[in-house]
Amino acid sequence: MGGGGLAYAAAFTVLTCAIHAVHSTPHDNIIVQVTDHPNNHLIGTPTEHRFTAFIQKHGKQYSTREEYLHRLGVFSKNLLRAAEHQLLDPTAVHGVTPFSDLSEEEFETLFLGVKGGGIDRKNGELGTAPPMEVKDLPDDFDWREKGAVTDVKMQGPCGACWAFSTTGVIEGANFIATGKLLTLSEQQLVDCDHTCDPSEEDACDSGCSGGLMTNAYNYLIKAGGIESEESYPYTAKSGKCKFDAEKIAVKVSNFTSITGDEDQMAAHLVKHGPLAVGLNAVFMQTYIGGVSCPLICSKRRVNHGVLLVGYGSKGFSILRLGNKPYWIIKNSWGKQWGENGYYRLCRGHSMCGMNTMVSEVITARS
Repeated sequence: MGGGGLAYAAAFTVLTCAIHAVHSTPHDNIIVQVTDHPNNHLIGTPTEHRFTAFIQKHGKQYSTREEYLHRLGVFSKNLLRAAEHQLLDPTAVHGVTPFSDLSEEEFETLFLGVKGGGIDRKNGELGTAPPMEVKDLPDDFDWREKGAVTDVKMQGPCGACWAFSTTGVIEGANFIATGKLLTLSEQQLVDCDHTCDPSEEDACDSGCSGGLMTNAYNYLIKAGGIESEESYPYTAKSGKCKFDAEKIAVKVSNFTSITGDEDQMAAHLVKHGPLAVGLNAVFMQTYIGGVSCPLICSKRRVNHGVLLVGYGSKGFSILRLGNKPYWIIKNSWGKQWGENGYYRLCRGHSMCGMNTMVSEVITARS
């Protein structure tokens, strides 16, 4: 898997100076000489004990005592954020995640990356799929069970979620067309795709600085196709384009947007394969599991690209007083995050704008 083996600790090569080896001595020895840091009040508290456990669990490394104390302070604030999210989103579980030592701003820069787009804009090049029959849809559906979904990947400290959403939807479409599940190259998109949205000139694909799935489809149609992960492996950083047309694994023939009606989304999912989706990821940094159904989540601030792979009919919801349906969403933050890398989001409420940027692709049969 191209991105699956990346250590999350690499994120801090962006945020700090050279990383030293993890200290084997007790954490008190690391910070005892720091006397005037604003987070000194956290030393020896239950919060620091939780932080120490977090460091050990996720293999975190900090280069200086000051960096340790700074991250301890961020961790403390994220514990409060997780508690707030728990109150606003009581049907999910929120708490300590692999990203609990990142500020909200750092997290957005490093692990999100959708910019612009949305199907409510005027875009003559992006056609809308015709309506489909919805009355005979199954109560539960999951493309993972049918072999159309690759393993959860890890985008690392690179705002390339848009590229992972793109490869995911193409991998699914290619499986349906050919019966073959191929793992495709996000790095080709990160390095080579600089396409801009025709109606939003500032919404351009910019490697680790963000992009848009529909831009990526246009690029791949013009480029002739996409290489496999094996031939063009993921590095979690923008680099020089090394695309080789002789190594194309899958060709994209066309793509369409899906209407914001969630029943239509379900129909297209069942009939045509996994769907590329943009959503507001504000609750995802602290998400551990369960069905997320927050009381308040902006539908306009779509900033993260994911893959819709299925849905379920009975996600228990305290707020709605019974068993209510949910979406099954594949993320690109590794298997240590969420439910083994997956996110469940309540269905039928336009939750977090997840129905405002939905698309599917058609691949050429090989």
